[in-house]
Formats: sequence, structure tokens, C-alpha cells
Amino acid sequence: MSQNRTPEDGCREDVREDAQAGADAPGSEFGFATRSIHSGYDPSANHDSASAPIYPSVAYALRSAKHADALASGEVSGFSYSRVANPTVDALEQRIAQLEGGIGAVAVGSGMAAVSFALLCAAEGGGRIISPTDLYGASVDAMDSFFPQFGVHTDFVDDINDLAEVESKIGPDTRAIFAETVANPSTEITDLKPLADLAHRHGIALIVDNTVPTPYLLRPIEFGADIVVHSTTKGISGHGNALGGVIVDAGNFDWTNGRFPHLTRKELVISDERNGVWHSFAEAFGNAAFIRRIRTKYVRTFGAVLSPFNAYLQMVGLETLPQRVRQEVATAKLIAQHLRGVDHIVRVNYSGLDNDPQHELVAQYLPQGVGTVLSFEVEGDESHVNRIVDGVKLFSYVPNIGDSRSLIVNPARITHREVPERYRLAAGVNDNLLRLSIGLEDPADLIADLDQAIAGAY
Repeated sequence: MSQNRTPEDGCREDVREDAQAGADAPGSEFGFATRSIHSGYDPSANHDSASAPIYPSVAYALRSAKHADALASGEVSGFSYSRVANPTVDALEQRIAQLEGGIGAVAVGSGMAAVSFALLCAAEGGGRIISPTDLYGASVDAMDSFFPQFGVHTDFVDDINDLAEVESKIGPDTRAIFAETVANPSTEITDLKPLADLAHRHGIALIVDNTVPTPYLLRPIEFGADIVVHSTTKGISGHGNALGGVIVDAGNFDWTNGRFPHLTRKELVISDERNGVWHSFAEAFGNAAFIRRIRTKYVRTFGAVLSPFNAYLQMVGLETLPQRVRQEVATAKLIAQHLRGVDHIVRVNYSGLDNDPQHELVAQYLPQGVGTVLSFEVEGDESHVNRIVDGVKLFSYVPNIGDSRSLIVNPARITHREVPERYRLAAGVNDNLLRLSIGLEDPADLIADLDQAIAGAY
């Protein structure tokens, strides 16, 4: 078994082989709904508890000096310190890895922690990222104004599906292309397969944020994505009660191709200095080098740890993911169709509509629907937007998506406030735009609520 030593108090990450802790749980041979409930968890290893228990313990007994040394050296697997690995969090990680089709996953404290760790780990040491501006506002802000402080820069493109534009940005320091599979809030779809092919021809990784569709509607690894991130706060949880994020590694990318020196450099944290045995992440973990570095260097060092309580709540949400998303997508499409005929609405953004220009991409990547998020632009000025958000009665004015409650927000002032104007406008996020996240209420009630609020605003 691969070594994975950490220097702190004998604490190390769980060095189990992938899915070892849940080896008796249903795997990829089962359907999605079955895996949403059972994957990654073995009741017989947890006193036959039907549900994954919450393990709040900070640390775990090392048993004996001999066992502790074997645990620290990677000769045996187990848990020692919850900042690095926790049994409840581990079950969630394995379940999501199964659902996305990856070789492993690391859960973190929020969706932005997942985005930040994935991009920084790819571009660590002065690399560059290529990205569209049509993203969640905090992601754009991080890449535009914050990551450069760490020597990581982003080359933005207007259209991630314009392969010529993307290829023109690829240089010797480019490490990854980043995009949202379904953009927030425009719902523009990324054409994954040709983008992945382009990235791989140049030896760079494709990293995608799959938060909006969730793995129920789209599994990007099947189309060539190398790393998938989620804000598990959103549709995966489905109830708006638990922050979290996750990074999933497809296990297909060659991190030894020369563009990622930090993954081929010898590191003490995974080596045995006393015996003169030295490893790089690529040597020690092969195709799992990236996800192992995320856990060992980023989570352990920066400490954006997912609480086991939140992991438990997210697993509860996962159990009903297919049923929830099916209903929410059906309602979102009804509402988008309705809004196209409502007075004072000048544009509806929902790529799931039958006559949308991206209809062929929907059929290819998202035949079960594009997700629960849509947006629309209204006539007038910002005062009309304010009257609508103040006038709704069922929609909650909340900066979140993927909740069982239907939500409304004005992105230019809230979720995309920190995005430079040139990027906001290029992504269609102007002061007259409203974003909806559709929940589980009766569609007729939601439509009536929007109708009365829009009519009242004018």
C-alpha cells in the first residue's frame, strides 16, 4: 500500500485503497438512485447502523506504539485526526466519488474551498488557468483579484465553447481549463467533449464545477473532465442546512507530463526520511496524485475541513437527490416557459427550453434536464427588480441555489456584486436580471407568486 506520512502528532490521512472502507457497499453495478442511498458505507463496519453515524471525535486512538508507527508510515490504514480524514466525511466522499465516476474525492468546508483548492493545486507555483467569465461571482473574483496574489493567474475568454479562442490562450505555463458545466446564472452549457480533447492535446487538465446539474443530471468525467468540483451546499444537500464542497478526481490524467512539477517533486510529508525513502505524489499515488495532494497539503494545511455533522446532513440529502431534482427540473422548465409570455420580461435564460440555441448540447449532455436554476431580465430599471424581490410571497429572497424552497435573488447586487462590470455584462448579469432556484412547491403556486410580484412592480 502507498505510503502517506504526515508530520503532525503522528496524524496522517486515511491511506486506504479507494473505497476500501466501504468495500461491501453497493458500487457502480447498481443504478444511480441505489448508489445515492448505499454507496460508500458499510453498516457491518459501523455496529450495523443502517445510517452512517456521525463521528464527532477530533482524534482516534493509536492503539500502540507499533500500530501508530505503521499508521503513520502507511503500512496500515485507518483514522487518526479529523482535520485530515473522518469516518463520516469519508462515507460522503466515497458516495460522491461513486456517483460521479471518480477514483476518489475529498470533501471540504464549502463550495468555494473546493473551487479554490482544485484550481490552486493545479496551478500551484505560478501556473495559469483559462476560464470564462460566465461563472458564479466568487469564482470570478477569486481568479481575477485574489489568486494572482499567490502567483496564479487566469486568462479569461468570452466563450468557453469557442475552441479557437481557448486555444489561443494556452501557453507554456497553462495548467488547466476551468468552467461550469451549466453556468450560474445564464445556464449556458459547456461543450465538454471537444474542450477536454483540446485540453488533453496540450497536456492540461479540464476542471469543471458541476454544482448546478448535480451528478444526477450530468457526470462530466464520462465526457473527459479530469477534476469535478461541487458546492454540496446546493443540490446535493437539497435542504439549505449544511455548507460543504467536494473535489472528485477522475484518475485519468497524466500529472507527470512536465507541466505539474509540484506533483513530481519529492516531498517529506509522504516520504520516510529516517530510512532515506523519498517519494513525489506522482510516484506514491500514481493516477491519484492530484486528489492525494489536495488532502495532504491543502485540507490538512489550510484546514477547510467539512464538519462530520454537515457530512451527515449532506448524505441525508443525497438519498433523495434523483427524486428531488426530477421534480424541480420539471417545475423549472414550466416556469421558464411561462415567463417567456409574461409582460415586462424581455429575456429568459434557461437552456433547457426546447427552442434554445443550445438544444443539441442539452440532448447530448443533459437529456434529463439542465437543472433548477434560471434567470430572467425585466423592463425598466433596478427599482422594478427591487419591487419584485420585495413583492414575492412564496419565493425566499436568499443567495443560495438547490434548496427545497424556491429562491429569488438579484445577482448584480448580491451573488455577482464583486465581479468587475465588464465581466458581469459579458455574462449577461446586469441590474435588471433576476435569478430563480426552483424548489419543491406546487408549480402553479410559484407561477402565481411570480405573476403577482411582477404585475405589482409595474
